Amino acid sequence: MTNDDHALTDAFGLAHQGGPHPTSAPSTGLPIDFEGFYLGQQEFFHAFAELHLGHRAAAERVVHDVFLEILTTWSELLTEADIEQRAMAVLSRHVTERLDRDGRPPAFVINAPISRNLAAIRAEMELAPSNAGLYEAMLELPTRQYNAIVLKYVLNYPVPRIARYMGLDPRTVDYHVRKGRERLRVLLHLPVDGDRRKKAASITQNT
Repeated sequence: MTNDDHALTDAFGLAHQGGPHPTSAPSTGLPIDFEGFYLGQQEFFHAFAELHLGHRAAAERVVHDVFLEILTTWSELLTEADIEQRAMAVLSRHVTERLDRDGRPPAFVINAPISRNLAAIRAEMELAPSNAGLYEAMLELPTRQYNAIVLKYVLNYPVPRIARYMGLDPRTVDYHVRKGRERLRVLLHLPVDGDRRKKAASITQNT
């Protein structure tokens, strides 16, 4: 285990045990700006990982690896404007790789309390509750659209919070949600939102 690995493990312990703020504990040996990033993102990273992996312990292991990878390229990331987007990409990749190794779908597909949140997507898209193609269609979405849909409809995060975590403008988040919904409609062979509105208007005019 490297010194960085030990330091990051110590920082995790502080956060999980409700200990002192890492910036007040220089013995961790981590860059202060990285510690700030960790404190601002770790709750979300764990929620996202646990949503997909189903177990807190598995989520913690994956998130630990994610932050280690981010730490190794931290100086480079600081020179970029899209640090949250890059971090989100690392998180998504690690979670996907873990699911691929385990050979199973995300936990929110099979975990009843979580999967019930998918009803929000089904209701808005007029899907039957038993529709079996929704998750498969979600996997076909570009990463940002997938993440925006999951954060909005499965984790029930408000758009400003999603924007902060994804490092995007709220209007860009709305765009990805809208495009994701449109893409899901195409993949599920449903009328696109525009066609649905036209159909509703036509019915109204004829009544």
